[in-house]
Amino acid sequence: MNNKKIDKTHKNPWIWIPSVYFSEGLPYVIVMTVSVIMYKRLDISNSEIAFYTSWLYLPWVIKPFWSPLVDLFKTKRWWIVSMQLFIGAGLAGVALTLPTSFFFQGSLAFLWLLAFSSATQDISIDGFYMMGLNENRQAFFIGIRNTFYRLAMITGQGILVIIAGFLENSFLIWEKTAINNIQFAWACTFAFIAIVFFMLAVYHKFILPRPSEDIKQASDSFKNILSRFIETFKAYFFKKDIWTILGFLLLYRLGEAQLGKMASPFLLDPVEIGGLGLTTNQVGFVYGTVGIIALMVGGISGGWLVSRYGFSRLLWFFVCSINLPNLIYVYLACVQPSAYWLIMGSVAIEQLGYGFGFTAYTLYMLYISSGKYKTTHFAFSTGIMALGMMLPGMVSGWIQEMIGYTHFFVWVMICTIPGFVLAKMIKVDRNFGIRK
Repeated sequence: MNNKKIDKTHKNPWIWIPSVYFSEGLPYVIVMTVSVIMYKRLDISNSEIAFYTSWLYLPWVIKPFWSPLVDLFKTKRWWIVSMQLFIGAGLAGVALTLPTSFFFQGSLAFLWLLAFSSATQDISIDGFYMMGLNENRQAFFIGIRNTFYRLAMITGQGILVIIAGFLENSFLIWEKTAINNIQFAWACTFAFIAIVFFMLAVYHKFILPRPSEDIKQASDSFKNILSRFIETFKAYFFKKDIWTILGFLLLYRLGEAQLGKMASPFLLDPVEIGGLGLTTNQVGFVYGTVGIIALMVGGISGGWLVSRYGFSRLLWFFVCSINLPNLIYVYLACVQPSAYWLIMGSVAIEQLGYGFGFTAYTLYMLYISSGKYKTTHFAFSTGIMALGMMLPGMVSGWIQEMIGYTHFFVWVMICTIPGFVLAKMIKVDRNFGIRK
């Protein structure tokens, strides 16, 4: 009897951690990146794409404010399975609305459901990870969870986009118009991934462990939880140098936030209007596979170097790495090369620099979040991070349409200046990050 209980409480982490973190990463990359490529292929303007898809960051911006409700109602296990069902429903809703005349409004509504469900799932998974594993296993599986999260990015940004591109060409034989063909291709892609998520929800319903700590906080009143939240809120926003902290979190990626929204449209747009004229398949491979692998290499190498030399000594290498490679897009927009290998190599270099430079951002969030409320304070930092991506992203499409791709990428370079200024202003312990 006791043995059975132990089996339910402590299941082998290898049977649930990979699938859980894959399911955490996939909806995020679909909402943030795949939707941009899809809408571009469906002939939505850059200004509309950037504005409406940037709004989808909002659930991640305000995520810290409803995270106490996840603790108060039901268990983390229940939230994970339920949100995966909602994610599957959102994906299915996108698939059903894409072939209609109101596909843009309809699919956006379901992407909102997908975004809120995904952000809530993030809260549940991160809490469940700490409950389901002891400290030694948490340390061991940190690399595994990150690997499968990144694998989800490759699947979404790469494999799913390549599948959609393949279907666009396959259905062309019997579809009346190209736009109908593209709508149907993307509808099939979203239907496929919806089925995958429903299967993941069923799988996790039976396979996730039932940690003894994973209980709803029925004994704790909402008033007490709210009081603790206000306390942690004040502790964060009344920190010394808070304005410098907020400035760095919001502006360190000011240029990258705009470039990220317009990179895929730039690759897809015809050469005649300033783009590079790549196909959907090519973008899926260049930006979603080669680019993501370069991003991972940059992130891993950045973390390794920090563990040896510390954060402060490498700060300016990080700042230059995340900003200066954006010059590559200025070059691509001016020259508009047709050589596929050159475009692929250029995107890889930019993503390698971004992955390396983003290490500084993550470490700084960890540094300012240390202390009594580190988990909640890190959640606040990630919310501000999302806001720093959302607001510049919203106007990026409008700016690009006003001045064209070449001048837009020059503008992106100008927007990197605040990151350099604020990097000079932040204060970090000299030995922070060095492995002891």
